Amino acid sequence: MTSESVQLTDEDKGVFETARKVFSGELNMEQVKDFYDDWVTTYEKDCVPGRYNAHLLAAEAVNSTYPENRDQIILLDVAAGTGMLGEELLKSGFKHLHALDASEGMLNKAKEKDIYEKIYCDFLTENPLPIEQDTYDCSACSGGFGAGHIPSGALKELVRLTKPGGMIIFSMREEFLNSEEYRDKLEPMMQQLETSGKWTREERSVVPNYFCGKNGIVYRFKVI
Repeated sequence: MTSESVQLTDEDKGVFETARKVFSGELNMEQVKDFYDDWVTTYEKDCVPGRYNAHLLAAEAVNSTYPENRDQIILLDVAAGTGMLGEELLKSGFKHLHALDASEGMLNKAKEKDIYEKIYCDFLTENPLPIEQDTYDCSACSGGFGAGHIPSGALKELVRLTKPGGMIIFSMREEFLNSEEYRDKLEPMMQQLETSGKWTREERSVVPNYFCGKNGIVYRFKVI
């Protein structure tokens, strides 16, 4: 089902407009963080499954990657927000989940759910985080890529944090690839990392109804 075939309710349109503001490219990263701190009170009500499926798509990709021994995987939930992806993974048998997000308000909500063993309140950029190299078996992200959010260069930091043989998995809105933030930057960076022997691409799948009928895209990379 494509975006053209989905009929949006007035409530859907209101949530889409809220998301449009935070992904408009008009906000810097600090302003985006503040936006999420304010949005936290209605975020999960706004982002119900069916309207917003980013976390479900990312969880499905992680689950298919790790059909067994999920309780042994150490996983970083990037742009974890209120822990919607973490909840799905916990239900699937993942036990060692860590969260990274810049919004303290979102993370406070996540803490209430007792999902994560460790929580980092910080931005993901190309600058090293206070986390040791090769820490994670898997780094996963749902909805963290967009204007004013995770920059293209941050892929290098995800590679640094993820163990050789580990996986980097994320879902994002397909149309964002053509945004000023990522056009001629994000996928070329992915290719550069593959060419330089940092990772290999395992999956690039366009999926329907990611958010309010908009297509999404799921990536899976294996770190070398």
